[in-house]
Formats: sequence, structure tokens, C-alpha cells
Amino acid sequence: MLNDIQIRSGVIGGTLFSTALNIGMNDLLFTAVMSMIGAVVSFFVSYILRKLFSDSDKSKNA
Repeated sequence: MLNDIQIRSGVIGGTLFSTALNIGMNDLLFTAVMSMIGAVVSFFVSYILRKLFSDSDKSKNA
């Protein structure tokens, strides 16, 4: 049982450590910019869809 936990923690720790060393500043910057663009686009699409469907609901009730 203890050996299994040691193997798992060693594999996970080694994977995380080797991945962390291979991530560069350009990758982090690119990810941050892309996530900001995605959030802005998502906000505007949700806003536009909400306006479209709320206007159609008002016209059905009138």
C-alpha cells in the first residue's frame, strides 16, 4: 500500500516538475492573451443572444 502511494507521488511529481521547466514566458503570455480574448467574445455573444431572445419574448407576450 505504501509503495503504491510512493510510486504515484513520484510519477505525478516528476511529470509536474518536468512540465513546469518546459513552459516558457511566451507560452504563458500567449495563454493569458487568448483567455482574455475568449472571455470578451463569450461576454459579447451572451449579451447579444440575451438581447435577441428577450426582445422576441416581449413581442410574443404583447
